[in-house]
Amino acid sequence: MFDQFITNINQKQLIKSGQKVLLAISGGIDSMVLLHLFERTGFEYGIAHCNFRLRGAESDGDEAFVHEQVEQHGTPAHFETFDTKEYASLKGISIEMAARELRYDFFERIRKEFEYDYIVTAHHQDDLIETFFLNLSRKTGIRGLTGIKEKKGKLIRPLLFASREEIEKYASENFIPYREDSSNSEVVYQRNFLRHKILPLFSELNPAFKKNFISSVDNLKVAYDVYEDAIGNEIQEVLTKENGQTVVAISALQNSSHPKTILLEILSGYGFNASVVDAVYQSLDTLSGKQFFSKTHRLVKDRDALFIQELKDDEDRVYYIEEDDMELFAPFDISVERVDTNDFTIIKDSNIGCIDIDEVQFPLLMRKWQQGDYFQPLGMTGFKKVSDFFIDQKMPLHEKENTWLLCSGKKIVWIMGQRLDNRFKVTDATKQVLKIEIANS
Repeated sequence: MFDQFITNINQKQLIKSGQKVLLAISGGIDSMVLLHLFERTGFEYGIAHCNFRLRGAESDGDEAFVHEQVEQHGTPAHFETFDTKEYASLKGISIEMAARELRYDFFERIRKEFEYDYIVTAHHQDDLIETFFLNLSRKTGIRGLTGIKEKKGKLIRPLLFASREEIEKYASENFIPYREDSSNSEVVYQRNFLRHKILPLFSELNPAFKKNFISSVDNLKVAYDVYEDAIGNEIQEVLTKENGQTVVAISALQNSSHPKTILLEILSGYGFNASVVDAVYQSLDTLSGKQFFSKTHRLVKDRDALFIQELKDDEDRVYYIEEDDMELFAPFDISVERVDTNDFTIIKDSNIGCIDIDEVQFPLLMRKWQQGDYFQPLGMTGFKKVSDFFIDQKMPLHEKENTWLLCSGKKIVWIMGQRLDNRFKVTDATKQVLKIEIANS
């Protein structure tokens, strides 16, 4: 495997002589094999380790283990501890997304400060396969099906040639110590569900599944290169920059050979996923003024153009749920569904709001709470200030600051993720339920 490792680096020019790299080392088997392989090379390297404080003593044990390993070899090392749950709450994102943001922000900061040329991670063949299926399940274009790239910007993944089984065999043969992550056996996370439940069935169907899959992804990468060259020229015909914003000319887009594909390629670069792109495309021939959001940008549909602007601060930002909306992606992922009462049962989940649709007026509005806001908590006949409700719930400041209200006109319908307003609850007289769900990830 070491010979393959060196050959892969040299043939694809992932690292050149004299360059210094930063290894992301968690203490798990993949990263410890990566460290062992680099110990056998002549490359200059340091390591970076993140403690996300998600598994209590186990996370601290990982950190202590990595400390011990690097001290034995005198390797330059950089350690950081994060309160990942608090960060996720403040940002209104999933734990997985929070850990990813914290990890890569830390790596890049260390890379610049200590003048490393590249960041190196231990992603391998199985990670590539899992990423393909995750992207496929979320709806994606050809770019999302080309998998993880071996070199992208300042990030290198030199183990993509190796399968998990090959890594485990190398670790065993070389007596490499590593830490087991108990969360890897859980199926609550999407990636682990794929790893333990779905992909083994493909291998059972065809023992050569992984090998054939990697070959297919390689073919897709070649196809994407051709596609990217062709589509890039058409993008230049419809795209301009104007006063700090991106402008897409609607007529030029509609006259292009593949308007929806071009739109997807443009908008995906601004954080809009395929479902939002579908909605934008459907709006091209409708009235002006409709807005769409990614987590980082806003798109406004004007008569002749689409205007894309970076979002600066969400304190005073307002989002709308139109009558025909089924999904929103800002300020967080939301699904919207109409359910007949014949098919409805009460759902006890703080992230799901079930509302009598006849009691609300569209568009519904989402905004941050403000001093002076009041509502009628579910089960009560009197009104309560939202600020007093927060006090009763003993909510910490960062949770208050990240709380959003769903409103119908000037009335609060739902303190999202917390409490429904009694005036909009589902009753025996309800004919249709509006079910709004905040995604967990």
